[in-house]
Amino acid sequence: MTTPDVTERTALPGRQPGGFTPESARKDFPILHRTVNGHPLVWLDNAATTQKPRQVIEALAGYYSASNSNIHRGAHTMAREATEMYEAGRAAVADFLGAPSPDSIVFVRGTTEAINLVAQSWGRANLGPGDDILVPVLEHHSDIVPWQLTAKETGARVVPVPLLPDGRIDQNAYADLLSSRTQLVAISQASNVLGTVPPVREMTALAHRYGAKVLVDGAQAVAHLPVDVTDLDADFYAFSGHKLYAPTGIGALYVKPEVLAGLRPWQGGGNMIDSVSFERTTFAPVPHLMEAGTGNIAGVVGLLAALNWFTSFDRAAVAAYEDGLTAYAQQAMGMVPGLEILGSAPGRIAVLTFTMAGHDPAAIASWLDRDGIAIRAGHHCAQPALAHYGLESAARASFALYNTPEEVDELVASLRGLQQSA
Repeated sequence: MTTPDVTERTALPGRQPGGFTPESARKDFPILHRTVNGHPLVWLDNAATTQKPRQVIEALAGYYSASNSNIHRGAHTMAREATEMYEAGRAAVADFLGAPSPDSIVFVRGTTEAINLVAQSWGRANLGPGDDILVPVLEHHSDIVPWQLTAKETGARVVPVPLLPDGRIDQNAYADLLSSRTQLVAISQASNVLGTVPPVREMTALAHRYGAKVLVDGAQAVAHLPVDVTDLDADFYAFSGHKLYAPTGIGALYVKPEVLAGLRPWQGGGNMIDSVSFERTTFAPVPHLMEAGTGNIAGVVGLLAALNWFTSFDRAAVAAYEDGLTAYAQQAMGMVPGLEILGSAPGRIAVLTFTMAGHDPAAIASWLDRDGIAIRAGHHCAQPALAHYGLESAARASFALYNTPEEVDELVASLRGLQQSA
C-alpha cells in the first residue's frame, strides 16, 4: 500500500522518554505476526478486546499444566499454590487501582457483571420510589441497562445526562440534575465510542455533596489512563481484564471499604459461606461474600501476568506514545475524502469512531478486512451516544500500545482505496 499524503510527517510518534517503543511491546504478541487474507494483521479493534502477550498465554498454560486446583478450601500443595496465585492477583489489582486493600477487590467476569452486581446488591437495598440514577448519554449499554432493570424493580428512575456537540458531558446540565433525590451517578472514565475522558474526579466530588454514590466504568480507561480509585474517591470502580491484555471472562470490581461492608450477597453458593444449616446460614467476610462458587482461577492468573507485563513499561511514556499516535491517526484519517470522525473533545483516548460518506460502516469494515485490517462497525453498545450524532451505526478504529504509525498509514491507504473504488 502507498503511504498517505501526510504533510506533517514529523508528527509521527517515536521513542518516548523512558525508552518505550511499540516494537518493544509487539515482540511479545504472537498473534500480531499472523496474516489475514494474505496481509499482515493490523489489529485496530482494541476497544473491543486487546490481544494477549506470550507472558499471559504462558501463565495460563503453566497454571493448567502444573497448578490446576480449586482454591481456599484445599489442604494439599496444589490448592495452596492456586490460592496463593489467586490472592496475589487480588493484591496486584488493588495495587494497580490504588485501592487501600486487596480486601476491597471483588473478582467478576468483567465490567458488565460488576455493574450488575452493584445494581442487584447495592441497588436493590438502597433505591426506591423517587430516587434518581444519573447516567450520561455517553455510556455503554452495560452502564445503562442494569440501572433500567433495577429502576423498574425499585421504582427509581434513570435520568440521562446530555452531551455537548463535541462529545463532552454537559457539566452544567449535570450540576442541575443533581439533587437530594440522586442516589447514584454511573459514569465511564473513558468512552468506548467517542474516546471522551470526563472529569470524573470533579463529577464524583459534586455527587458526594448530595450524598450520592458514584460508580465508575473503567473498561476503556485502564489500558490508557492512570487509575487511582482513592484519588477519584469512587465508591465503585469496574474493569474487564480482556481490555487490558488479560484473558476474557475475568474482571474486577473495587468497592470502597465502608460501602462493601454493607453489601448483601448477590448470589449464594460455595466459597461465600461460613456455615450452612437448614435453620441458619452465616457468610464469609468480604470480599469472598461476593464471590459465590468457583471463580475464574485461571483468569486471575492470566490477569496477574497481564498486570505484571503492562506495568513493566513506563506508563507516562506509553501514554505519550498513544497520544502521539492518536493525533497522527486523526490527522491522516482527516485527509480521506468524506471521512468524519465523531467527537472532538480534548484529551480523548485512542478511539476514533468515524463515518464515510456513501459507505455503510459494515461495508467499510469488510473492505478493510480484505487488507488484513481489523476494525469494528455497528452501534458499539452505545446507541444513545450515536443517536446524539443522528447515527445508528459507525466504524471504529481503536489503538493500543503495540500499534504503529505504519499501521495507521495502511488503514488510511485502504480507506482511500475504498473511496476510489466507488
